[in-house]
Amino acid sequence: MALPKRLFLTPTSYVIEDKDGNLLAASIATDGQWRFPAAGAVPDKFAKCIVAFEDKRFYVHPGVDPIALARAVFQNISGKRVVSGGSTLSMQVIRMSRNKPRTVWQKFIEAFLAVRLEAGYRKSSILRLYSANAPFGSNVVGLDAAAWRYFGRPPKQLSWAETAMLAVLPNAPSLIHPGRNRTVLLAKRNALLDRLASMGTIDSSTADLAKLEPLPDKPHPLPRVAPHLLERFKKEYSQLGVAQTRIRTSLDAELQQQVVNIIDRYHRNLSANGIHNAAALVLEVETGKALAYVGNVHTPRSDESENQVDMITSLRSPGSTLKPLLYAAMLTDGLILPHTLIPDIPTQIGGYMPQNYDLGYDGAIPASRALSRSLNIPAVKMLQQYKYQRFHPYLKRVGIHSLTRPADFYGLSMILGGCEVTPWELAGTYASMARTLNHYERYHANYNPADYHAPTYLKNDAQSPEKGTERASIIDHASLYFTFQAMNEVMRPGEETLWEQFGSSKKIAWKTGTSFGFRDGWAVGLTPAHVVCVWVGNADGEGRPGLTGIETAAPILFDIFDLLPASGWFPAPLDRMVQTAVCRESGYLAGPDCPHADTVYIPVPGHRSAVCPFHQTIHTNPEGTLQVTADCIPPDQLVSAKWFVLPPAMEYYYKPRHSNYRELPPFAPGCQPGGESRVMEMIYPKDNARIYIPQEIDGQRGRVIFNAAHRKDGTRIYWHLDDTFVGETQTFHQLALDIPTGPHRITLVDDKGVRISQRFEILQK
Repeated sequence: MALPKRLFLTPTSYVIEDKDGNLLAASIATDGQWRFPAAGAVPDKFAKCIVAFEDKRFYVHPGVDPIALARAVFQNISGKRVVSGGSTLSMQVIRMSRNKPRTVWQKFIEAFLAVRLEAGYRKSSILRLYSANAPFGSNVVGLDAAAWRYFGRPPKQLSWAETAMLAVLPNAPSLIHPGRNRTVLLAKRNALLDRLASMGTIDSSTADLAKLEPLPDKPHPLPRVAPHLLERFKKEYSQLGVAQTRIRTSLDAELQQQVVNIIDRYHRNLSANGIHNAAALVLEVETGKALAYVGNVHTPRSDESENQVDMITSLRSPGSTLKPLLYAAMLTDGLILPHTLIPDIPTQIGGYMPQNYDLGYDGAIPASRALSRSLNIPAVKMLQQYKYQRFHPYLKRVGIHSLTRPADFYGLSMILGGCEVTPWELAGTYASMARTLNHYERYHANYNPADYHAPTYLKNDAQSPEKGTERASIIDHASLYFTFQAMNEVMRPGEETLWEQFGSSKKIAWKTGTSFGFRDGWAVGLTPAHVVCVWVGNADGEGRPGLTGIETAAPILFDIFDLLPASGWFPAPLDRMVQTAVCRESGYLAGPDCPHADTVYIPVPGHRSAVCPFHQTIHTNPEGTLQVTADCIPPDQLVSAKWFVLPPAMEYYYKPRHSNYRELPPFAPGCQPGGESRVMEMIYPKDNARIYIPQEIDGQRGRVIFNAAHRKDGTRIYWHLDDTFVGETQTFHQLALDIPTGPHRITLVDDKGVRISQRFEILQK
């Protein structure tokens, strides 16, 4: 008769531990038993206790103890009942694995198989099998489960009294029932302690003190510090290829508990506003390993809040959290410089009309400032320039693999949250970006494609770096540096707004996001050592007033960063930067007409960016109050001046916010401008716009609000719709018109005869 390859086929509990082996969470086995998978070596205390109690010649017999068997036969005959079985630990392992009726014949079979077991297993392995499968009362099987259920600690941390109590339980598991047989259990435990003292395993004083310890009153609930990660492991168990249902994760139990406490504390306030779910993830940048994984608020008694949903792996609209990726991509391609002016004016693109969160307009704003303020219109303008058809595969390359539909499905709204990502992927992408910049010096300014990889929650899931490096990176090192610098300038919430006044404050690159309809609040932040990602909202997608990233997620983010050690800041990759003259007003490469050029560091690809388009040389009279040409005054009276000139629509919104902005002086009477000069521009609608007019609250059909800008204050503009005069404006050029469906043309003529005309269409629905 041969032993099976696997002695025990019973199902085991799913168990996850932190990086040091501390229990994070466990689930009951499919047969209703708390049965942990076999762990490492059996603790020395338990080995000594169980051998002393069950099989004192365990280390010398070959699987069967003739002396113990003879004693058992004598006791049973003398007592006329079964007093002792005489089984060794090896025989008990065989009996537990076979689960056969206890007969004399089965006893012979167990003895034979025990000898076979001893021939193929070490004594330590047999003890390990016994400890993992022995019954410990109720539905508790195995030493690990028993230690946690009865004492709330791992076996290696138990005292002599606690270990002795567990050693006597497999012999009579029913003794553990609360309120029953406690006197018998106490007597058995104390007798074992006395035996250990007589054997010299412990001294008499240790035994006396141990006997004073009380028995446990009732089972302890097992730790549930990471329940959502446990459920994720159960789902991914077969994919991970692990040999058993116990894994050692990369989590830090202490940090995990602290993050859970933070989430719970904020949840009490958020739930008052009908916001029931929140999640947080902390990654180590260097390895991409998760240090804390809080998939949701853990409120087991509340079914309505859907707290069982793991939001770390759930697809949600990312809001503005992808904007830094676009900024970095455009810097890498040399399409912009860090502070290039980006238009911020009313915009309509094929029926899509983005709005800034504050519903205002800056006219023009530096790209870095647009990122730190999270303005939507500049982001859409930038994506329109970069092309969403390029941005879509770029996101996949950096780690956002949830974009399963074609790029045209998302369009320009992709940059404002018109797609779905998971906190797991988003945090992993930011960790890859930080890792790449951290490795700048290690790889001698080269790029290692292995730096971009998905995060992991397994302790031993080390990423294997690819052989060799290459120059072409997904994101240029200098572009990463400037991106993180811009993210570091974001205003922090609440009391954190004064953070720069404290020398010890941590530098954190961070970004918030709010999805359409106030359904998701995001905050993601990074340092050279850590990435923290926080999501707040409702798992069912219900939006709530005030559910914004800055109000709900950002405070949690900074409380979590307060738990993490400071890690300094990223070193500037100076080898990937060049000093270049940049126009102070526009942020573009300085051209010959730029009067103020600053020599600053820019990414090397920035040499391909455009020269400043907003500065031009004009000619004025000696007083500088009028523009003139050589046709109207003598050439020797012409004064050349370099002037910062924005297009009329940008100027219209830029001027009120910048008191130092100087408008172009008007032309002197009788002077005609040489060449085309844009003095008037339609702000809304743009050429070839398609407009749908909704009904007002009173049920009446709404009107289209036309808006134009003119460089000269006080100018009259005459409006014509389809060659029919419909009104005139002065100073504020807005006109509301009731327009039928179909194609139309709007024409504007100012009092100097300057004319602009463009087409638009009013949609039926």
